[in-house]
Amino acid sequence: MATIASKVVAPDVQATAVSRLKRFDRVRQFSLDQVAPLSIEDMGLQAMIDASPPKWHLAHTSWFFETMILETYEPNFKPFNPLFRHLFNSYYETVGTFHRRDQRGLLSRPSVAEVLDYRANVEQRLHQLANNSDDQTWDKIADLVMLGTHHEQQHQELLFTDTLYNFSQNPMNPAYASQTTPNLGHPPAAPKNTNEQPTALKYLSFDGGLQYIGNSNETFCFDNETPRHQSFLEPFQLANRLITNGEYLAFIEAGGYQTAEHWLSDGWATIQANSWLHPLYWQPSENGWQQFSLLGLQPLDLLAPVCHLSYFEADAYARWAGKRLPTEAEWEHAAQTQTASRSSDRAVNLAESNQLRPVACEDGPGLLQLYGDVWEWTASPYSAYPGFKPATGPVGEYNGKFMCNQLVLKGGSCVTPADHIRASYRNFFPADARWQFSGLRLADGIN
Repeated sequence: MATIASKVVAPDVQATAVSRLKRFDRVRQFSLDQVAPLSIEDMGLQAMIDASPPKWHLAHTSWFFETMILETYEPNFKPFNPLFRHLFNSYYETVGTFHRRDQRGLLSRPSVAEVLDYRANVEQRLHQLANNSDDQTWDKIADLVMLGTHHEQQHQELLFTDTLYNFSQNPMNPAYASQTTPNLGHPPAAPKNTNEQPTALKYLSFDGGLQYIGNSNETFCFDNETPRHQSFLEPFQLANRLITNGEYLAFIEAGGYQTAEHWLSDGWATIQANSWLHPLYWQPSENGWQQFSLLGLQPLDLLAPVCHLSYFEADAYARWAGKRLPTEAEWEHAAQTQTASRSSDRAVNLAESNQLRPVACEDGPGLLQLYGDVWEWTASPYSAYPGFKPATGPVGEYNGKFMCNQLVLKGGSCVTPADHIRASYRNFFPADARWQFSGLRLADGIN
């Protein structure tokens, strides 16, 4: 997570009060559409410390707008409920105290109905603030509104991944989207690649030298994507597509989880301590491997990208294959050379495709599956770019204080909104995290 680095540009400032919050309204509605298939009982589930209840996501994203915007700019500000400032603060030390993360699932109150009332109240007040603000005042507020919508989109992705993990703990193998998914109005789409073999794995070569990395021309970006700077790269190769379930299964069958030489020391210790023998959500059965997904328990699609891997597992596979993971700078430089649009390319599997899981690669030129399907682990530690300065105030906590003991992932996943992802986007997780939609693409040097 991160905070904005540059101001939202002029069109939002000159817009009418009616259109000022168009993106805000769209993003907020998507959150409600996401939880429509869930029961009241589903809304309070927290199956592990990293996964938050859906109800908490709905409340926290509203807390962000109330605390970061309304509390400062709303005349005669009065909180919806003073206790919410504590209950739905995530980690902002400069804002005040917060409820323990591992106990969010114990909050049976406030009820779902009260959380929905909270959301509606915050939305109404923000609209009223927009209607009553002159352009100069709105210019100050607009940056935070834009940040808040991107913050909510991050939580929308987390809501999908957390719900998947919560459901995975139920022996009934419930499906989030077994029927029509209300968020997009039609059933999850069927994978397009019906071939029996995966798209051929090829390696594309890229020049080295000094290359610019970081955000430069997006209307919005998080502060961890800046400042744009030069990074020296040796010439390198990048695989044209992601590694598939079938290819990862070959690693398993070759004894990959029993062979220490493929693993980093911490990775070997992790798989031993946790008895990992395969990716998260894979299940062996008499009829072959199955995989639990948002569509329930299904036969493992051997052509789809392998998913829900930790960094340790992605790195071990790369070593076994005689390759390596790309660095963050290599991935971003390669992505900048590609001309295909992440939102217009029909082969891009982001949230709008309504697949709700990674799908088999369609053949084509250039780098395939660059955006969507799975977040791609890189070999780069998550740290500050040269000259990085966090924003002032509470939003400065959004990002900078997490720049330790985590690794960068790039490219988005099958549940990432298209207008939220870009080449410079830096996601980050600890090396043992695997409940996210995370997979891998291989890299190599050029001799």
